[in-house]
Amino acid sequence: MPTYQVYTSENCLTAATKARIAQAITRTHSEVTGADNFFAQILFTEKLSEDYYLGGRPLRANHLFIHGVIRARSLDIKKVLIEKLVAAVAEAASLHRRYIWVYVSDLPPDLMVEFGHVLPQPGEEAVWTDALPTEDREYMQSTDYLGSN
Repeated sequence: MPTYQVYTSENCLTAATKARIAQAITRTHSEVTGADNFFAQILFTEKLSEDYYLGGRPLRANHLFIHGVIRARSLDIKKVLIEKLVAAVAEAASLHRRYIWVYVSDLPPDLMVEFGHVLPQPGEEAVWTDALPTEDREYMQSTDYLGSN
């Protein structure tokens, strides 16, 4: 359900750091929204350092720009989510908070398909999961490397 794209300049993050960031984003999203971990997708995109500008000038330090697309949530939940994401990612990446930029956009669940099925409204995940064909449910739950809520 949530898809987080993490943009960095190339060679900014090691594989181990990417793993820590992915786990931090997954854990934080799950804790704040209540969504199961197996829905979280974290994608890393590296760009040449020369492709990053801030205020029309080349970026002077390594930044992480994180854009999350999630199922529609209340403004209060999104505010808590972005604040906790900044803290968790800064710790996981060993970067100062000033270098972590987070943007969250939401979509109505009716406009999202994952694991081959239109997504449920927030709070209706258990009923949705139980109604899935057994094979789809088992595949979906087998992707949960961190354990679900």
